[in-house]
Amino acid sequence: MKKDKTKFVCQQCGFESTKWMGKCPNCDEWNSFVEEVVEDSDKKSRESVLTSKVELLKDIEAKDEDRIKTGISEFDRVLGGGVVKGSLVLIGGEPGIGKSTMLLQISDVMSNFTKVLYVSGEESSSQIKMRADRIIKGKQEIYFLAETNINNVERHVEKISPGFIIVDSIQTMYADESTTIPGSVSQVRQVTQHLLRLSKQNGITVFIIGHVTKEGSIAGPRVLEHMVDTVLYFEGDRTQSFRILRAYKNRFGSTNEIGVFEMESEGLKEVKNPSEVLLSGRDLNAPGLAVISSMEGTRPILLEVQSLICHTNFGLPRRMSTGIDYNKFVLLLAVLEKKCGINLSQSDVYLNIAGGLKVQEPAADLGIVAALISGYLNIPISNDICFSGEVGLIGEVRPVSNLERRISEARKMGFKTIVVPQMKVENNYDMNVKKIKNIVELTDVIAK
Repeated sequence: MKKDKTKFVCQQCGFESTKWMGKCPNCDEWNSFVEEVVEDSDKKSRESVLTSKVELLKDIEAKDEDRIKTGISEFDRVLGGGVVKGSLVLIGGEPGIGKSTMLLQISDVMSNFTKVLYVSGEESSSQIKMRADRIIKGKQEIYFLAETNINNVERHVEKISPGFIIVDSIQTMYADESTTIPGSVSQVRQVTQHLLRLSKQNGITVFIIGHVTKEGSIAGPRVLEHMVDTVLYFEGDRTQSFRILRAYKNRFGSTNEIGVFEMESEGLKEVKNPSEVLLSGRDLNAPGLAVISSMEGTRPILLEVQSLICHTNFGLPRRMSTGIDYNKFVLLLAVLEKKCGINLSQSDVYLNIAGGLKVQEPAADLGIVAALISGYLNIPISNDICFSGEVGLIGEVRPVSNLERRISEARKMGFKTIVVPQMKVENNYDMNVKKIKNIVELTDVIAK
């Protein structure tokens, strides 16, 4: 009897090897190789048929992509203006963050335009029905299929001809032509290839739900993200009500937009004015608090930075940040100690962004430093001041982009003063624009 050939495949990046290795030479991941059976290519010979043709780029007629407005403006914003017909979209997020809930709500909207098929390999029909009764108040004109075999899914698609498909989740699906277990690199690749062909040949919009690893990236080979048209991540703290939808890849729009949602008992509700919601209920007279004017894509959002500085008797003080990159946090502490003479060597320092959101842009630096100075001096910052600016290693305050939009948002939210870098800006916002050169001047602003 002929022995099956085997190979070892990295579960992280898809790198293949003839022998097992402890560390992947391609992605440097440890203990990620899994043995898989190599399929015999002689079992089925295939003759290639020439169906494509070569064209000059100048002779190709450009066509605008057909988009369907879901009516959920936050969702449409992230996708670039609506759902593109025939697109393949991958959405990832932590367990329980609300991926299935959001797509079930989208399915209800899409059922007004086309047939919708919800394929679940994780939940039964009764479980999906219970969630639908809670969040969908309409007719629930959605086809449901509990199936893990992608070949059977294709047969059902041929029967009902849907225009919108949701697969929950890609890690539970398998294809007949692959002998490995569901969720393996080869299975994920094969199933995605089936869905890609299904989407492009029939003009069907397909949304794929993907699990994430403990590091926060989508589980499976990196090739999965390369094969799809759009990659969305659903972020947020499960203990908080706010959720952020980000696009990390989008062939049909910008990757700089975000959508803000709030989890309620009846599902996800879009937040059209995040600044107002995130700043509500804040303590106006507490030291260590500062408001920053941040940009998420083309949208300005005001966020509250909270700092807590307390004395410690241990030789190694703690540094902890939530919602802010830890390396950025430590860097700003070093600049603060060096340039402002603030000694934090015997103090624990904690930093947090209220609402469970994450801030990644450099313009938040000035507000973070202001919150730290306020907490150290135990002096509250005036409740009508906000901050926006990048802080360099020598303590200088550097210019930021879209400053006019940041100022306009601060004025709309009732702030009278905004502290910004020394840069040209039109002061026609009926508010005080305070320009500073370095963080030393920031101490004077807070003390006043």
